[in-house]
Amino acid sequence: MRQKLDSGQVTRLEVVGSGLRGPGSPPGTSASSRACRAPGVGDRLSPAPEGAPAFARPSMETVVTPADPADAARLHAALLLLAEQDPLIQTRGLPEGGTSVLLYGEVQKEVLAERLRDEFGVEAVFADSTPLYLERPVGAGEDWREIGRHADNTFLATVGLRVEPGTGYSFRREVELGSLLHSFNQAIEDTVPLTLTEGLYGWPVVDCAVTLTRSGFVAPLSTAGDFRKQTPVVLRSALARAGTRVYEPCHAFEVELPADAFGPVTAKLTGLGAELGDTSPTLVTGTLPARLVNQAKRHLPGLTRGEGVWWSTPSGDRPVTGRAFPVRRPGR
Repeated sequence: MRQKLDSGQVTRLEVVGSGLRGPGSPPGTSASSRACRAPGVGDRLSPAPEGAPAFARPSMETVVTPADPADAARLHAALLLLAEQDPLIQTRGLPEGGTSVLLYGEVQKEVLAERLRDEFGVEAVFADSTPLYLERPVGAGEDWREIGRHADNTFLATVGLRVEPGTGYSFRREVELGSLLHSFNQAIEDTVPLTLTEGLYGWPVVDCAVTLTRSGFVAPLSTAGDFRKQTPVVLRSALARAGTRVYEPCHAFEVELPADAFGPVTAKLTGLGAELGDTSPTLVTGTLPARLVNQAKRHLPGLTRGEGVWWSTPSGDRPVTGRAFPVRRPGR
């Protein structure tokens, strides 16, 4: 979700609907405002309170291409505009063409296709959805490159980084803040999260704490570009020493079913890898890898004579077990 803290002045406030008898607006009242610029989706009229709710991470990914290759630029521009308007839409361009779109479910593809057609006049083709896996550090790893000491250091920048498990993403320093110019510090801080978008297996790295352990430069020869190029080299090496594990997205599900279908349905779900929660003869709950949700739903009508009702929603992740870690193609 986009969270912006722009300063500005509200020039007009109008209540939508019945008028007000006093200067305040009671809870539930809708109002429109005018300001020095047009607000966008995700903008706030005040700072975000602590503990504000956030959307869960998308669990699926697809590649969108135009039905007519001549519409490639229009399609990409349309998706960027939709992403700006809707915090549930996340996109990025791919080197081989097309646009990657992160999804919460298959229905979102149908909605996107309809909006692209109706609002922008672009027919889009969506590839089969694939799970969006994640990586987390297994342990701590550290590496550095020092000016004049390491033969493979081709940049005029000394950078040392330590990677270890954390909660969310954090960046810390064990060096004095004034040991580097501001632009050099900023180059490192900006480059670390960009590098973590692709871990050892190509998936985004999450729950990762990164610490700057060494720094140095040669005045006046070093540039911010040296630090932008050096940081990924050191960070990837430190991450390789820490090691990562791949996690797959899961959905929490509920299945309403006739009592005589309880056995076949639970057997199919556990066979697919579901972890069952509370169950009764007519209700089964649990979690299932996102990649298997559609498969489970396809089996449900036959197992319940069409009387089963399926409901699911993204719900965290779990380590990939029992098979080789899936590797993401570069640029995906």
